[in-house]
Amino acid sequence: MLFNPKQYRLKHRDERFQEIIEKTIDFFESKGLQKIKDDDHQRIWYADFLAFVKQENVFATLLRPPEYGDENSRWDTWRIAHYNEILAFYGLAYWYTWQVSILGLGPIWMSENEQLKKQAGQLLKDGEVFAFGLSEKEHGADIYSTSMALTPQGDGSYLANGSKYYIGNGNVAKMVSTFGKMSDSGDYVCFVANYQHKNYDCVKNVVNSQSYVAEYALHDYPVTAGDILSKGRDAWDAVLNTVNVGKYNLGWASIGMCTHAMYEAIDHASQRNLYKMYVTDFPHVRRLFVDAYSRLIAMKLFALRAADYMRVASSEDKRYLLYNPVVKMKVTTQGEEVINLLWDVIAAKGFEKDTFFEMAARDIRALPKLEGTVHVNMALIVKFMANYFFKPGRFPEVSTQDQKQHDQFLFNQGPTKGLGKIQFHDYKAVYGSVNLPNVQVFKKQIRLLKLLLILAKPSEAQRKDIDFLLTLGELFTLVVYGQLIIENAKIYGIDDDLLDQIFDFMVRDFSMYALQLYSKTSSSRRQMKICSLMQKKAPVDQERFFRVWEKNVYALKGQYTMNT
Repeated sequence: MLFNPKQYRLKHRDERFQEIIEKTIDFFESKGLQKIKDDDHQRIWYADFLAFVKQENVFATLLRPPEYGDENSRWDTWRIAHYNEILAFYGLAYWYTWQVSILGLGPIWMSENEQLKKQAGQLLKDGEVFAFGLSEKEHGADIYSTSMALTPQGDGSYLANGSKYYIGNGNVAKMVSTFGKMSDSGDYVCFVANYQHKNYDCVKNVVNSQSYVAEYALHDYPVTAGDILSKGRDAWDAVLNTVNVGKYNLGWASIGMCTHAMYEAIDHASQRNLYKMYVTDFPHVRRLFVDAYSRLIAMKLFALRAADYMRVASSEDKRYLLYNPVVKMKVTTQGEEVINLLWDVIAAKGFEKDTFFEMAARDIRALPKLEGTVHVNMALIVKFMANYFFKPGRFPEVSTQDQKQHDQFLFNQGPTKGLGKIQFHDYKAVYGSVNLPNVQVFKKQIRLLKLLLILAKPSEAQRKDIDFLLTLGELFTLVVYGQLIIENAKIYGIDDDLLDQIFDFMVRDFSMYALQLYSKTSSSRRQMKICSLMQKKAPVDQERFFRVWEKNVYALKGQYTMNT
């Protein structure tokens, strides 16, 4: 299940993508860890990587719809997911320039402006990157309050004034998809700007890193009708639907970084002898490693399965709108937990400047905080809770979606409203297909959560209390998380030992959040009683634990070390 550059060939028939994978791996392995770390510490712009992207037509192949590319071009979520993982495995900066290009392209491919689409297709062929001008310094994620204004000039043209903040690639993008409002009507608008224009002021890099995360300002920037991507409701839907597509990638960045860190940590610990024992012989170290590995495999199983639902999405099936924010929120925060667990093993080694881990430990914190914070995504997730538990729908079974196919629906998602009406397939049937000790306990916890929603549902005041809803949302998210993990465990042949070990931490996490909900100042006596019942101990099975340790975790020793 874990990416290993030394032996990596996906089960697919896409030879062009396999070629891109192999050349990408060769680029980074030839560059070597020391040079990657030196560039990171000195904050050197990744011009060599962008030159590689241009030479090999990487973004042009992976990020263009077929009508604007060649026979291998398509927007294929399955390919994009794996490429996310590979780039982040070598460094978040390389992933970041790719990610913000994806965001910048979203409003373009969702537009009806054919000329701008053709221009974007050509720029991708030329090796250019893109940017997404949505956030602002004063308003952050509150895009209702955008201050970027487009003022009509009476001759069909406009002048743009305003600034955007935290905009990746804002220093080099020839097409910056910029969100604002019409100054006269207040209607939303999305248009493109070019960093090369004299009225485009790239103010500064707002972060102290290798990536360039720009603040840019437009001062009477001239905009023609041909520069406009969308207006009104279409502009609003385009930027939000772009975030729906793009935020999924953050979970994969966490998976990539954690995987590299896992290899480093197990090699270091297994070779280090303390008190006449190897570090990996200490019981607490084995527990930390098994927990980290189980969480990492769960992250990947869930993210892979979410991709399947993105690829089958339609106007009648929008289940991905729940699974995507779970990837964004849950997988990224689990990534932090994996790094924390590994860091407890390798301790001071995690600070050393020559390790990949030092970079991962710093950068893993960014991912839950980008493309909408954890809190924003949790507020979205809880909108689906009632239908998920109480009004399941009927859907055909979804297989692994790794076929060669352009995911056209992602650029025609429709209005960003009506989330409370979206239905899901019955979670009980999925959980009922597994009879393992920890899954059985977890099913009892789910029943108690559902009982709480029936007999002790949140009061009106609690429904307005974000702090209360965040914890309730964590419990709900675990149910969704476990469901897709079970679905994909069957598809990818995960054995019972590992699946039960995954649900060992799921039971513990559920108990932790149940205790937090119990402890909220507003919790009623009935809610507290049910929360007390939710707190359960994961069944102890030392033999299963040691089988997972030997077969899955310790077996990673010596499997991968990056070229220096």
